[in-house]
Amino acid sequence: MAVAVAALGLVAGPALSATAAAGGQGNGLPQTGGDLGPNVIVFDPGMPQASIQSTLNTIADQQVSNQFGTERYELLFKPGVYGSKADPLIFQVGYYTTVAGLGQTPDQTVINGSLDVYNQCFGGVQTNCNATDNFWREVTNLTINVAGQSGCKGNTEFWAASQAAPLRRVIVNGLVSLMDYCDGSPDYASGGFIADSKFTGSTIINGSQQQYITRNSDLDGWTNGVWNQVFCGDNGAPAQSFGASSGHSGGPAPYTTLATCPVTQEAPYLYLDSSGNYQVFVPSAQHNSSGTTWGAGSTPGTSLSLDSFYVVNQDSTVQQINLALALGDNLLFTPGVYQIPQTIHVVHPNTEIIGLGFPTLVPTNGNVTMDLTGQVGSTDISGLIFDAGPVRSPVLLKLGVPGSPRSDADHPATVHDVFFRVGGATAGSADTAFVDNSDDSVLDDVWIWRADHGAGAGVWSGDQGDTGLVVNGDDVTTYGLAVEHFQKTETVWNGQGGDVLFFQNENPYEVPSQDAWMDSPTQKGYPAFYVAPWVTSFQGYGLGSYTFFNQGVDIHNSMAFQAPDTPGVQFHDILTVFLTGAGGIDSVINGTGPAADSATGGPADVVSYP
Repeated sequence: MAVAVAALGLVAGPALSATAAAGGQGNGLPQTGGDLGPNVIVFDPGMPQASIQSTLNTIADQQVSNQFGTERYELLFKPGVYGSKADPLIFQVGYYTTVAGLGQTPDQTVINGSLDVYNQCFGGVQTNCNATDNFWREVTNLTINVAGQSGCKGNTEFWAASQAAPLRRVIVNGLVSLMDYCDGSPDYASGGFIADSKFTGSTIINGSQQQYITRNSDLDGWTNGVWNQVFCGDNGAPAQSFGASSGHSGGPAPYTTLATCPVTQEAPYLYLDSSGNYQVFVPSAQHNSSGTTWGAGSTPGTSLSLDSFYVVNQDSTVQQINLALALGDNLLFTPGVYQIPQTIHVVHPNTEIIGLGFPTLVPTNGNVTMDLTGQVGSTDISGLIFDAGPVRSPVLLKLGVPGSPRSDADHPATVHDVFFRVGGATAGSADTAFVDNSDDSVLDDVWIWRADHGAGAGVWSGDQGDTGLVVNGDDVTTYGLAVEHFQKTETVWNGQGGDVLFFQNENPYEVPSQDAWMDSPTQKGYPAFYVAPWVTSFQGYGLGSYTFFNQGVDIHNSMAFQAPDTPGVQFHDILTVFLTGAGGIDSVINGTGPAADSATGGPADVVSYP
């Protein structure tokens, strides 16, 4: 039986489905394990390659330029081999597209060819080709034996992507470039995130990538850095070298390198078991880890039957979703854009909330989109986009309740590849995008964006948003955190014992006047990252904040980072950059560090503070 994707006229393999749990049959209760719908497309190695290629090309033709569209796809490859050196399988990965293997380890699904992301040349002008808008896509749990094409693009895996475009759990044998140097110029890129992966056969080309984090991976070399390249628990990572003149001609490479990662937990994923049944695998937490979780065999963790998941589709109501959660079901969101008129309440610990193909949740009544109440240990949220809605919400995602029972550090609440937007696709407003009240939680690849382009963007009165992230929990760890363009303090850290490995920020562009952007009568602007005065323990590694005030007004930010002057609160390898425009950032942290403005440009580097 073939699945037809009506909007595209595609034909591919059978849709992923499972038998509904018996308890839900005919009794009015939400049914679990249901059909995942037409935009989850499953490929089998026995299918004709020409048919697979045609389907992939048709999706790419639609999605490569579909930045704010509503179409979403999850492309799943059953274990086996696709393409060959003589006849490689080559396709582009566009917006809102996840490509995933269905093996239990990434070596079980092999693609001979390449899965590429290239520059977009805006306005069709070859002097305006960049990767800085290549967001919201993913490749995970498969092997790429790089092959095919010729000339500049020959035998190269191009992943010229920026935020919200992770590479997870992949093996790449051959040349990988994180920039596109073949299509026009200037080829800017603003990524990125790699985790639990292995690269062999060539040095990774960082090229123009301004910043990047790579963790728990095996590397075969890394060419260079621009402003802020962070490595954590990577075999073969470059040595620590961040210095006071990193990012400047003749200065040391801007590498922040940690031998191990303090606490990690990989994202859950679908796979086929030995009987051909679909399972969801939930990896275990790792402490002081390095290298991949699967290098010595299967990743430690637990398998869950798809029958334990309530499958959310466009016909689901919030009442049905909340009833399923109350009954102890997990959630699996199928690809699509969901209007959420009231809060989704996650009431039990050990709940998996997984999105396929970047499902997007939009609150419609000024409500909180989703909250997790009580003890939230072992709850995973992965693969979702939270958009602000037309009525201002107090918060989009709330993880835990202040003062709730502490989670087990071996079973943390985790947030993987979850992205927030205030504006862009939908004009909207929110006081705060994400509030994390959960002790010991792990945030792994989170981008929180008040839009600088798209719906509602470009004016100070549009897409209102004060703060991107508030962390109230203790011992929270983040990897690959980016918070951009919010109108007041962008990140507020109130918890003790935090670890932040990589942070990227841009101040809001469209500030109309200095008077409109003052933290206090004497402090210009707002910090990108603020650690509360009562915090006595905190570690930050590789944090950067950039400025582009585009209204032609002399706007200044007194400091990018603000924190208490106490020995236990420490920052390592932090920087500011003046991109272009007017004004600038007057100091890096607490009045320390040089300015980044039109006269100096930057980066302005601080190796350690205090």
